[in-house]
Amino acid sequence: MEPLVAYLHYLAIVLIAGFLVAEMAVCRPSLDAQQVRLLPRLDVVFFGGALLALATGLLRLFYYAKGVGFYLPNPFFLVKMALYLTIAILSIKPTTSFLRWRRQLVQSGALPPAAEIAAARRLIHLEVALLALMPLMAVLMARGIGR
Repeated sequence: MEPLVAYLHYLAIVLIAGFLVAEMAVCRPSLDAQQVRLLPRLDVVFFGGALLALATGLLRLFYYAKGVGFYLPNPFFLVKMALYLTIAILSIKPTTSFLRWRRQLVQSGALPPAAEIAAARRLIHLEVALLALMPLMAVLMARGIGR
């Protein structure tokens, strides 16, 4: 079972990265109606990947891999968890914007203002940058550095 949980954990990470980068590619100043409808769908898969990563990560923490005693004392594990939480919090604003933009498009045909698109895009860029640090934390943590 451990290899399956590890595989699902890595698959979730790939989903998170892929769909977050897809959001970044779609959410741009030239946003059109089709892209406004696409963004919430991309975000759902991003969210699903984040939940799968959390669930499989917790399984690995408590039941598989190296166990709680190895990970919890490691500062890189704590940084990795802080990065995950920060990304989750940062993702709230773009998610609510995507849903609002779709609702406004359906109700009035209005596209989002350029300033709102730029704000969401900045947050997505920040999420991608923070996500890029997570594998570094995982490598340091897995090798026992910081213990």
